[in-house]
Amino acid sequence: MEIREVSFRGSALKASDRPQEWFPHIAVAGRSNVGKSSLLNWMLRQNLARVAKAPGKTRTLNFFLVNRSFFLVDLPGYGFARVARQLQEEWGRELGSYLANEERLAGVVTLMDVRHGPTDLDLGLQQLLLAHGRERLVVLTKADKVKRGHRTSMRRAVQQQLGLTRPPLVVSVKTGEGRGELLGRIDELIESWKTQRST
Repeated sequence: MEIREVSFRGSALKASDRPQEWFPHIAVAGRSNVGKSSLLNWMLRQNLARVAKAPGKTRTLNFFLVNRSFFLVDLPGYGFARVARQLQEEWGRELGSYLANEERLAGVVTLMDVRHGPTDLDLGLQQLLLAHGRERLVVLTKADKVKRGHRTSMRRAVQQQLGLTRPPLVVSVKTGEGRGELLGRIDELIESWKTQRST
């Protein structure tokens, strides 16, 4: 896949406020400070997602239309406690509804720090996605911060722990490692969704 055009189409929590075009959605999720905004900017090669040292900056679902063919959906980071309880509850309710009911959701890219592997919050999200039959693409970030042997052992451990049919991807925004493979796997998710819709 080649990224040719990206446009920001808005922020929303409620289903009625989301873009209504019938394009597949690829959601990107990860705990706060896992490097989600940096990865989105790197992947799209545009400075679209806000990057900040303070975690918890993404507070809505942010929709980016890519190549006029699919939406990349930046989900709020989870695990950041210093926001109002009411907003946290709304996040949980609306995010849960999105992951469970959005017919256009072709898959969820879930980010984890390669240095630490899955946290309890990461495991909770994986269980939620499995419960709703959602396609998962697990990506281990910050590969430049560990040695190659650690990456290999972590890939194997995460694959086994999460019951993945394929090993997770390993990427580094700093070195550029894994971008082409990540885009290729996203393309596979989109094509699989299209095939299922046409049968």
